[in-house]
Amino acid sequence: MSTAVKVDAQTEREGVAQADARPLRNAGLVLGIGIGGLADGIVLHQLLQWHHFICPGGDCHPTDSSVMEHVIQADGLFNLAMWLITLIGLVLLFRAGKQRMAMWSGQLLAGALIVGWGFINLLDSVINHYLLQTHHVRQGPDQGYYDLLFLVLSVVLMVGGGFVARSATRARHGAPG
Repeated sequence: MSTAVKVDAQTEREGVAQADARPLRNAGLVLGIGIGGLADGIVLHQLLQWHHFICPGGDCHPTDSSVMEHVIQADGLFNLAMWLITLIGLVLLFRAGKQRMAMWSGQLLAGALIVGWGFINLLDSVINHYLLQTHHVRQGPDQGYYDLLFLVLSVVLMVGGGFVARSATRARHGAPG
């Protein structure tokens, strides 16, 4: 084996060891925000009909059709925003795949997706459920419990996803988990 081939192989190994996790991590975070927001909009707003993005006067099921029209429009705008964020995440993922020094790991991507999902839920929880009170997870006498459970789930997703992503990065760099 020639010296040039040995040097190239060593350089390649070092490049893998020092691969940049940021492009894939950032793509996963943005994708997680978009997918998490879409899941909220589709499952909680449309399928279960527990709440809408806005609930005028605390009423998530207004009987006035003109008010309901605005409520549904707000849901649509929220879903559109989450769809656009998901598209941005896909562009970032494509770019990460094209970068020679970018780390590529399904575990890192999954962890980042979970963190992003938890992050959008945390924002929704803190801003919409507690600060602005534009809606609650599920209106009714137990709404405080649903809001708290949603908040706790958000933190669990972020911590768990962070653990998964960090362990992928540590494994790739040869550091102890």
